[in-house]
Parts: sequence; structure tokens; C-alpha cells
Amino acid sequence: MRFCKTYDFDHGIKALQLGWSLAGPPMMTVYCYLFGETMVDTGQSHMKKEALALAGSHGVKQIFLTHHHEDHSGNAAAIHSAQGATVYGHALTQTKLRTPYDILPYQKYVWGKTTPVSVNALAAKIDTSLGCMMPVHTPGHSKDHTVYFLPEQGIIFSGDLYLGDRIKFFRSDEDVGTQIASLKKVAAMDFDTVLCAHNPCLKNGKKHILTKLDFLENLYGDIVFLWEKGISERQIFKKLKLREARFIKYVCCGNVSMLNGVRSVIHNIG
Repeated sequence: MRFCKTYDFDHGIKALQLGWSLAGPPMMTVYCYLFGETMVDTGQSHMKKEALALAGSHGVKQIFLTHHHEDHSGNAAAIHSAQGATVYGHALTQTKLRTPYDILPYQKYVWGKTTPVSVNALAAKIDTSLGCMMPVHTPGHSKDHTVYFLPEQGIIFSGDLYLGDRIKFFRSDEDVGTQIASLKKVAAMDFDTVLCAHNPCLKNGKKHILTKLDFLENLYGDIVFLWEKGISERQIFKKLKLREARFIKYVCCGNVSMLNGVRSVIHNIG
């Protein structure tokens, strides 16, 4: 099944929601955003035809990647080749996308692979049709994760920084402590709209960011408290009455699970 839906948001921002599966509804969809000649993230390569069509119709000339994950960078090379769009991202994104990299079977199935592409360095301030846009390095979900802030409109393109008020699972390579620091950095900014790659919040965006921050800080504190009492990670999981999304954990071969969040905190505190 191919899922493609477009939305028109304020300030002339268009959102493209993309999803793919062999049969039935997609396991997860992803949003990429366009305004003027600018595109933020490019969707998964399984949906290259749709992403190329929209980028072409908008005459996209510059692409800004929030991070290297294949649901965000999947069509960057194709759009660059088709219309000469320049791709920008964090220095770590540049390094990651310089050559092919290995992904797990579930990532290949859900998103598809990312084709290597030349990524240019980010300026401290970026000129766009909506005024100055500022990149803000926000690691945690990935080391290269970056959000883009439009201060005049009070909008952030948040990639995977937000996702939801409460998190049901974590990737094995996520760093919960670093995510908390990144959420605090963003919460200090002046915005109301969070254009998340999976769950956009058109109003009360800062409130949602603060709610997630509160959730992660409480989870982190509870895990530290129990770990310092000598309780094992699996006992902590049970004592905090955390739940696994078993289907997701199974399909992702354990790479995505709630237990990964407990392990990340324990790793942080040594």
C-alpha cells in the first residue's frame, strides 16, 4: 500500500505525509515539509515517486535534513539529481551520508535504504522565503539530530525530537539523558508550532515539548533512584510498570523497545 497525503498549513507551508507497506496500512508514516524553494526532510525511498513529484512541482532548490535516518534522508539524493537541489545537514550527517551504511531488515522493509549524497555544511542563519531559519543541534535521538527554527513565525521543524508527549519505545542507540538536554535547549526558544516528522502540533507546541521533557525527566529520575538501590534493569522495568509494544519489539528484533530507555539511563549514570 502506498499512502500519500498533502496538507496546507499556515505561512504557505505544505506537509507531505508518506507511508508504505506491502499490504495493509503502513506501520508508520513520515512527514516532510516544503515552503518556497525549501524542503525539510525528504521521506523514505519507498515513496520516491511521490516525494520527487512534490519537490519538482515546488521547484525545491535547498533541502535541510534533520538527521540521517532513512525515513528523513531517503529521497535526498534523488531530488538532488532530478533538480539540482543542494542538500544541507549537520557535520555528522555529512559523514554518515557520504557512503552507504548498514541498516536492519525492518528498517529496509519500512523505509528503504538511503542513497549516499553530498551534504553541505549548515550556516548559523539560513535565508528562506519565510525569513531567517536557524539550525539547532539537538542530539539524543541520533548524534546528528538538528531542528530548524523559524523565529519570525514561531515554528520549529523538529524531526524526531518530539514524537509524542509520552514515549512508548526507544531505539537501542538513543541517549535519553542527551535528549533531555536537547528538549531543554528547544524549550527555551519562542515558538508555538512544532512540525514533527511523525506527529505535527500546529498549536501549543511548546506545551507538548515541555510535557515530553517532564515525562523523560521523571522516567530518568525514577530509573536512577531504583538503580542506585541495586535493582536490576528488568526489575526496574517491572517496578515502574513499564510496558512493551511487543509487536514493534518483535518486528524490530529488539532494536526498538521500552527496555532500551531503561538501559540508556543506566548507561548514562555508569
